Amino acid sequence: MTGRYLERFAWLSVATGIVVLALKTWAWQITGSVGLLSDALESTVNIGAALVAVFALRAANRPADAEHHFGHGKAEYLSAMVEGFLILAASAAIIASAVNRLLSPEPLEQVGVGLLISVLASCLNGAVAFILLRVGRAHRSMVLIADGKHLLTDVWTSAGVVVGVGAVAVTGWVRLDPIIALLVGANILWTGWGLLRESVSGLLDERLSDADIAQVVSVLAAHESPQVHFHALQSRAAGRQRFVSLHMLVPGVTSVRDAHDRAQQIEDEIDELLPGTVVSIHIEPLEDPRAWDDIPRGAEHPLNPSETRFGDGPVPG
Repeated sequence: MTGRYLERFAWLSVATGIVVLALKTWAWQITGSVGLLSDALESTVNIGAALVAVFALRAANRPADAEHHFGHGKAEYLSAMVEGFLILAASAAIIASAVNRLLSPEPLEQVGVGLLISVLASCLNGAVAFILLRVGRAHRSMVLIADGKHLLTDVWTSAGVVVGVGAVAVTGWVRLDPIIALLVGANILWTGWGLLRESVSGLLDERLSDADIAQVVSVLAAHESPQVHFHALQSRAAGRQRFVSLHMLVPGVTSVRDAHDRAQQIEDEIDELLPGTVVSIHIEPLEDPRAWDDIPRGAEHPLNPSETRFGDGPVPG
């Protein structure tokens, strides 16, 4: 249900992108401003990115199957990566148009009407960006967050273009228009790079956020005792899905039933704080030295980060 619910917002982004593109193209045709043209070109990226988001959400919502045991959540990162490349392509087109107009400046026409249309389009983008960010953060959807950030960047970009084109009308300095377009292109370039960096981090199994790990640690701290020890905490995210694994050491005389019940209780408590988290707990005998020397590379003691292990032994805190 969540996937289909989120997909509606991706379609909202598509519809908004089409309307905004039409408005901004109209504003550019009226004024002849390369700054407004750059704004319109970015809207084409918005539409393409939103369409990619729709199909990414559909893929990410598919359950685990025989060939994808951990589901399809990383499809969201692929969508964000595609959006990043689309943004880079748009920035290149904007910068090329701006350089051409800088070398051959032309006067602007009907600036007032064009700016009014552009402001209307920006208000529409801003409203949808706010909705996408709110829903994306609430449901941990990388796709909607990326799309919302992109639209919000478009709003600030449009604001800069409006100010720049207005300044051209007031001062008569026509080269200010392509200069503004160059700044817009550089800003969009930075946005695209940021999205690519975030999506690559997700594809490389970056750990959960400090806030999420703190929630996990709070559960483990409540169960820690001289008879129960935890270490080798590892985590990763795949789109909206969280994965956590750790080792739980208990006395060797503990029955399988008792150890399982405790592990199940811990999993339930983590799931209550972080819904949908897949928790894997490896149970080991407290007295066995091997249980204290099998911490995977990069894993850590959840309650004492100074016991983090990186291959050869503990790293001092």
